[in-house]
Amino acid sequence: MFEPLLVGQLTRREFRERMQSGELQAAILPVAATEQHLEHLAMEHDWRSVMHVATAVAERLAPHVLVAPAVTVGISEHHTRHPGTLTASPGSWLGLLQDTIRSLVRSGFQNVLVLNGHGGNEAPVRGSWSQYQQIFETTNLHFRSYWEFLPKDVAAASLKTGRTPGHAQEFETAFALAAFPEIVRADAMQDQEDREPLEATAEAGAAMIESIVTGTSEFLQGMIDGEHTSDVPPFMP
Repeated sequence: MFEPLLVGQLTRREFRERMQSGELQAAILPVAATEQHLEHLAMEHDWRSVMHVATAVAERLAPHVLVAPAVTVGISEHHTRHPGTLTASPGSWLGLLQDTIRSLVRSGFQNVLVLNGHGGNEAPVRGSWSQYQQIFETTNLHFRSYWEFLPKDVAAASLKTGRTPGHAQEFETAFALAAFPEIVRADAMQDQEDREPLEATAEAGAAMIESIVTGTSEFLQGMIDGEHTSDVPPFMP
């Protein structure tokens, strides 16, 4: 029987009944970007990669986890000199993030993992995160970039350059070769000035993805089990 992994795959009755039964225990909210990735990777890389991890985690923890629609436009102003890159201002993007978290909380989720796939989102989110935790103080709310779950020993064994995540470099290229090779333009990778992506292999990508999915699944299960709880900063008197 098909077990939906995405919020959008459910009807309102199906969602209501699963939430009321206690079956749904956590939500993953993927956030990423649509931006240039050198000459050899399609601009969808970041949201494709974070969705790949999120859905694999939901499948492992089924039927207790659902994945919200990915926020596919990120904070990418630093890449807009390359036409085709899409970006949002930090204020509007953070507002959308807050509203989406609020919607998930109102729907009944007590555990929400915001899973990030774009480095440009990190600083704005971390700068506002204590406020989010205060707003959603009764929710177990966490923000993590998916590459944080890659063990150092696996990265060292898999990457010749040793850099993670790197923008469109060996790590991201290896991820794409393993998970969605159709977005990799091999000819362009050979022709462009940056040579680091040539070190990437699908085998290395597969090994790293497996470790990332395992680590993320363990962390989210820990959230569900009450082992990983968010530390809500105190309100100022």
